[in-house]
Amino acid sequence: MIVPDPKVARTLLTRYATLRIAQAEQERPETARELRDVTYTLCVLMGTSDVQEALAAADALLESRTEATGRGLSLAV
Repeated sequence: MIVPDPKVARTLLTRYATLRIAQAEQERPETARELRDVTYTLCVLMGTSDVQEALAAADALLESRTEATGRGLSLAV
């Protein structure tokens, strides 16, 4: 089984959260397009077809890494 890179997952989670906030503050077509792209990439990386499942899987990946290394920060969205 291929395990996604935690650094990539963290970057995508951060970008996803930033874009969600930006879109909630002011809807823009370019922000919506980038949010769709990040959502798609996150789903592909985590092997899911649903963004909520991808978010949960990415958070679990980061949490397991934190537990294994004793350091890090989970980015639940």
